[in-house]
Amino acid sequence: METRRFALVPEPITAAGLRELVADPGQGAVCTFEGTVRDHTGKVATTHLEYEGHAGMAEKVFAEIAAAAQQRFAIGAMAIHHRVGRLEIGDVSVAIAVAAEHRAAAFDACRFAIDELKVSAPVWKKEFGPDGSFWVEGPGALSPRSGGTDPVDESGTENGSDDAVDSTL
Repeated sequence: METRRFALVPEPITAAGLRELVADPGQGAVCTFEGTVRDHTGKVATTHLEYEGHAGMAEKVFAEIAAAAQQRFAIGAMAIHHRVGRLEIGDVSVAIAVAAEHRAAAFDACRFAIDELKVSAPVWKKEFGPDGSFWVEGPGALSPRSGGTDPVDESGTENGSDDAVDSTL
């Protein structure tokens, strides 16, 4: 298990694995988030994803996101890990953990982190399906599979992933 709070890694990750990196007896809440690879984008099947990224730059951006969250919300620590390489359906692509004295700040900071990561981290995704593959260029990108007319993901979440927030606080 990676022990750095901010990491771009080829091995499997979990939000539970990040919990110990942020847990603190002075904090009353830990909010975790996992983005997982789903089996479709819109009405088109997805077989797997491949992520590429620049580790040094991405980890710096993750740290900047955490610093911005600490300025904006009353949180203690944050950890962000993102996978690179081939990911299968169900694999965790990104994991975030946030510790805060109170749950509202932890939830808000967790959402802030994933939203910021998607627009600023140097991590690139290639989606594969029965009809071939294409690079996905961030939220709101148009899907080549639809002739460039449909948003890649109407919900605003990461294309090819099923974003889940753990609310068992």
